[in-house]
Amino acid sequence: MAGLTDSRSARPIKAVPAQARNLDCRQRASEPSPRLLSSPQEVALFARDLLRDADDDKEHFWAILLNAQNHYLMHTVVSVGNQSASLVHPREVLGPALREGAASLVLVHNHPSGDPTPSREDLRLTRQLAEAAQLLDVRLHDHVIIGNGTERWVSLAERGQL
Repeated sequence: MAGLTDSRSARPIKAVPAQARNLDCRQRASEPSPRLLSSPQEVALFARDLLRDADDDKEHFWAILLNAQNHYLMHTVVSVGNQSASLVHPREVLGPALREGAASLVLVHNHPSGDPTPSREDLRLTRQLAEAAQLLDVRLHDHVIIGNGTERWVSLAERGQL
């Protein structure tokens, strides 16, 4: 067999490298590579990659979608706010999880002030999202807050505030 041709031009079609054929269309070169996220420490490291890409003084809120074995499926930016807040609605967090068939998710957001201490609003929103996720049979593993410009972070699951 001489090879594949494009029937419109009768020119040979070049082979596509195996790496390109196997890429997940949702995975972009600028995103962190897929990995297992089974501890708050692993999530905090992953979140640093997300924050590095954001690189500004605004509050960003991400939902990280996981499969049943806690392997990364994808992440989505739920909201970009100002220096002190971002607006988050349960449908914006849980919609992608349902569309992608995620078994669980982890929430991540940053505090531009550098202090990762959760605010009352952070705790209220986390409770609201945990209740909504439970109704939809999606497990909320954690909500990790990262302090900009510091190595500090807080896991609400570790604190028993989830």
